[in-house]
Amino acid sequence: MKIGMPHAGIVLLIGPSNSGKSTLLTKLINDQIILASEVVSSDQFRVLVSDKEFIDWTNRPQDEAAGLMDEYGAISTEAFTMMDALIETRCRLNKISFVDATHLHSDDRKRYVALAEKNNVPIISFVFDIPEAELLQRDELRDLPRGRRRIKQQFQVFSKEKRWIKKEGFASVYTIKDTEGLEFFRRTNPLEKDIGSGIDVIGDVHGCFEELIELLVKMDYRENAEGLFVHPQGRKFVSVGDVMSRGPASLETMRFFLRHVEAELAYMIDSNHGWKIARWLDGRNVVLSHGDEKVEQEFVAFEQAEGSEKAAALKTALKEFLLEAPSHLVFTKNGVPVLVSAHAGIKDEFIGKESAAVHDFCRYGDTGGFDQHGKPVRKDWTVFHATRSLIVWGHDPKPRPLLINNTINIDQGVVFGGALTAYRYPERDFVSVAAKENYAGTTDNPLYEWKKNRLNPPNIAKFLHGYSVLTEELGEVKVQPEIVKPAIDAVSHFTVPIEQLVYIPPTMSPTPKPSRLADFLEHPQEAIDYYRSNGIETLIAEKKHMGSRAVLLLFENKEAALKHTGMDTLGIIHTRTGKRFFDAETEQLVVERLNRELAQKDYFRKYGTDFVLLDAEVMPWNLKAKELINGQYAHVAENAILDRSSLLTKLTQASVDNEELKKWLEEYEQKLENAHTFRDVFQKYCWEVDGVESIQIAPFHVLAHSEETFFDKPHTWHMAMNREFAEESELFVATEFKVITDEASEQEVIDWWRQMTEEGHEGIVIKPESYVARNRGKLLQPAIKVRGRKYLSIIYGMDYLQPENLSRLKNRNTGKKQKMALKEFALGLEGISRFQNGESIERVHECVLATLALESDPVDPRL
Repeated sequence: MKIGMPHAGIVLLIGPSNSGKSTLLTKLINDQIILASEVVSSDQFRVLVSDKEFIDWTNRPQDEAAGLMDEYGAISTEAFTMMDALIETRCRLNKISFVDATHLHSDDRKRYVALAEKNNVPIISFVFDIPEAELLQRDELRDLPRGRRRIKQQFQVFSKEKRWIKKEGFASVYTIKDTEGLEFFRRTNPLEKDIGSGIDVIGDVHGCFEELIELLVKMDYRENAEGLFVHPQGRKFVSVGDVMSRGPASLETMRFFLRHVEAELAYMIDSNHGWKIARWLDGRNVVLSHGDEKVEQEFVAFEQAEGSEKAAALKTALKEFLLEAPSHLVFTKNGVPVLVSAHAGIKDEFIGKESAAVHDFCRYGDTGGFDQHGKPVRKDWTVFHATRSLIVWGHDPKPRPLLINNTINIDQGVVFGGALTAYRYPERDFVSVAAKENYAGTTDNPLYEWKKNRLNPPNIAKFLHGYSVLTEELGEVKVQPEIVKPAIDAVSHFTVPIEQLVYIPPTMSPTPKPSRLADFLEHPQEAIDYYRSNGIETLIAEKKHMGSRAVLLLFENKEAALKHTGMDTLGIIHTRTGKRFFDAETEQLVVERLNRELAQKDYFRKYGTDFVLLDAEVMPWNLKAKELINGQYAHVAENAILDRSSLLTKLTQASVDNEELKKWLEEYEQKLENAHTFRDVFQKYCWEVDGVESIQIAPFHVLAHSEETFFDKPHTWHMAMNREFAEESELFVATEFKVITDEASEQEVIDWWRQMTEEGHEGIVIKPESYVARNRGKLLQPAIKVRGRKYLSIIYGMDYLQPENLSRLKNRNTGKKQKMALKEFALGLEGISRFQNGESIERVHECVLATLALESDPVDPRL
């Protein structure tokens, strides 16, 4: 007889002492079928808790026997408590435990059945049915005999109990009368599949067969002579379930997956619609609704066309196919789990396990009660996902793939007029095709519901423990938990309302390498060389205004603001940390004036937009940096000039006849000049603010209108828009810029930079011509700042150009700053795209929050 043992769970050995339980386990260990660590023995735990394996109270006076029996009972109680704790731990870890004890009483066995059910693992039993005479004979040969009386008592109990064992909930019961001729083997976990050459996980198809074929062809699956779609690289496609119902071709889609799964070219997972259709095919009393009735209509048409015999055969085949669908699948690479696919989601403790509870959760997700329409209320199970396994699921239609907390929803509602999406692994790419129409025809379209509820507040619990954002430009951006909480605190207390906080500008890195010139830390040549080495031919050099970065979200009218943000406003102006830029009164004056002037120039109607989102610099610098200037720069400059002037006077007097002191004199003459330069530099960026008319705003990026984003526009276009804004409002100012195409224009920019920085201006920003630049697929820095020698004195100190200081500063590491700039750039573009596409506040907010969190990750602020 062959006996298959599960990959995990509990194997309960049942039988009186001497029935051969331990002997069989020892043989299985010696034959390397099981591991010694997989055996959990009551005798072993008695030794662990008491140093005693067995206590013999036979042939003892009654009072001594009673005491020994009490001691043995106490030891056994503690031993089984520890043993059960270990077994449950192994169950949680999806390990197998061979439990070696007599288990003669029903309550003992049921305890383990309940333990297995609680932990969603199978339990089987080996029942050792050995004649009493043989048990007694074996007992005489033991080192520690149990005694004839005890053996007889155990045998009597066993004889009464064994008939009930098959009814106690075991998945399998194997009765062993003789171990000779038995063959044991281990089963592997049927839920685990190797990714092989790659997998393509496909969202809910819902009978949209044409879109399914279009998607497979788009991913290079090719139809062979047998009508099967095969990938030339050996990839397999995976359905997250719900391949039927609601759509136009459920029967054809189910048959398609049946054939491909049978041919081992695809996998299909259990789902709520699949489970209902399976029970209907099995003749159960099932009410077909929510699009399931269309499956019945297709079967009626099939039977009319093909006959009742073929229809019955097809029903049987599809019933078995659907009933056997796994609750979820765990995909492994080199034996390591890397991706989990389930229909409606899965708890971490369910992964790799199969039970009725696991199936129910994977079919329906985490539900609680019903809404007024009789639909189950869905709880957000993703917030509790804490492992690093990526979970790909469907069931809950979203306009775009939703990556949150290392889970990805790829149901884009193709049957509701959305799209059919596939997630490709290990590439981590998405491929989708648009629906040809809205097939469902229901009034409660979930994609419409999503848009209607877009302004609902986000679920902060999703972000507390770290999360990932899926960006178009950089793929997955991970945000670690230790930097999320400070950002959440900032958003909760200090920023503008999150409905209006749609974009945080990225940080900007200086040149990757310091200047090759001896007396420069930064120089345009290194920025130009960076882009040239990455194949960028045309560059833009823009004058860097010395002000404070600001984001302007300006609406045509308050109705537009209510539509997009739910706020009664004409606009908002905030800093790059999300805080309100001006006080409320000044902001209202600025926004109302900009709105009035743009309306006079017919801006909103001209471009057919409800709003404009601008990335800008607001001047003067002292508007936002007044405390910094007064408390640090002015104070430092005044004291430095005072101290160095005093010391220079003393050195001048003392060095008349002292050559050594004359060297000091030269040094302090230079240091006094440095102090004056330091003072002059920061004062250049400050002026008295007397009303709104004193404010200047230089918008250098037009990020979005209500109908489009402008990431596809070159920076020359953005500069042209900058000039248009400067013509439309006196608050807006134009930005000087030059285009670099060859060596002559390079030198022209360098000369321009030298001249303006010697005059005390901050410097320039060098950008690739295109807004988003890549080299061989690698995202490049969106911009590099090149600051002037004088300006850098207020960053690195007034004496930073002294040779020993400059030499040290040239070893600065900009790597982390560059990585941060790329991540924040990708997050910013993603958030804007989501806002412009009308996605939920939560979807926009996760991008903004991620940028703010990255900003709290420590990096040298002088960079």
